[in-house]
Amino acid sequence: MGFVGHEKWFTDTPGVPDWGFLTEPGTLLAITAAVLVAVVWRLVARRAPSPELGFLSPLGRLSPWVPRLLAIHAGVSLLAQSARGTYLAPSMRLADNPVGIALAILQGVLGVWLISGVRIRPAAGVLVLAGPLGMLVYGPVAILERADLLGIALFLAVLPPGRDRYGAAEPERPRVLWSVFYLRMLVGLSLLVVAFTEKLIDPHLALEFLDRYPVLNVARSLGLPVSDLMFVRIAGGIEVLFGLLLISGAAPQIAVVLTGIPFNATLFFFGASELIGHLPVYGAMLALLVYGSEPALAPLVPVLDPWRAERSARRMGGMAHSGPSPGTAPLI
Repeated sequence: MGFVGHEKWFTDTPGVPDWGFLTEPGTLLAITAAVLVAVVWRLVARRAPSPELGFLSPLGRLSPWVPRLLAIHAGVSLLAQSARGTYLAPSMRLADNPVGIALAILQGVLGVWLISGVRIRPAAGVLVLAGPLGMLVYGPVAILERADLLGIALFLAVLPPGRDRYGAAEPERPRVLWSVFYLRMLVGLSLLVVAFTEKLIDPHLALEFLDRYPVLNVARSLGLPVSDLMFVRIAGGIEVLFGLLLISGAAPQIAVVLTGIPFNATLFFFGASELIGHLPVYGAMLALLVYGSEPALAPLVPVLDPWRAERSARRMGGMAHSGPSPGTAPLI
């Protein structure tokens, strides 16, 4: 399963919710443990230096190009999916009818637009509209599973690539504060939704997936006596934890490295489909890693209340100028 695998991308079995599994003690324990770990993580991170991994600080030099890189990640994913006959995610097949053809053209044009780096704010608006259009065909749950794309759209609407220096954009603190807030909230939400729709309320889908790919029960592959059903609970709990860590934004360098391990491990098993589907998430994690490695911007990444942080910074004059500054926003 990889801990963040998308079973729906590689099976044709329709989802059958099993709410009883969600309320079983073992499942509730896995969810509760994930929430507690996320809370402790944030409390401990408050006492850690920022950036917490100093040797990664040179990555902060990429901060002006984060919007450009993020747009490219999303654009390549959308363009490739149009070519492969899917919409927004590998599980949403484009129908061979006028609606499917129209969606394929829209998605392909949008992909090229994002890759081009030209007038990205309107492109971000079109990407936002791609979600409601998809809901008309695939339903709300399937689109919520791709909330990461909405996060990228809002990020690019707030902080689009610049026109010079290959798309470099001055990382103004207020724009970074808001764009990162939208990004991590919605990418984290997408992981939470998938944890529930593909595991915690639909264990049958996950079990069929493990039956097809038994090696992905990592615990049993290591010789531990963990049944497939128990592994589904564990994997679902870990996906909930990863989603909460991204939403929290605390210790972003470590959080991205930990989350990136299973995301990259599944590439070995699923290849191009996994890569294309996860490109937007890879771009989002790169953004968090880069901003979390820039000493002047890292304190903005874990802010949970940007309204309050912005008001406080304005009172102190901390956001009166553009570009990185040594001041820090309060970590609400």
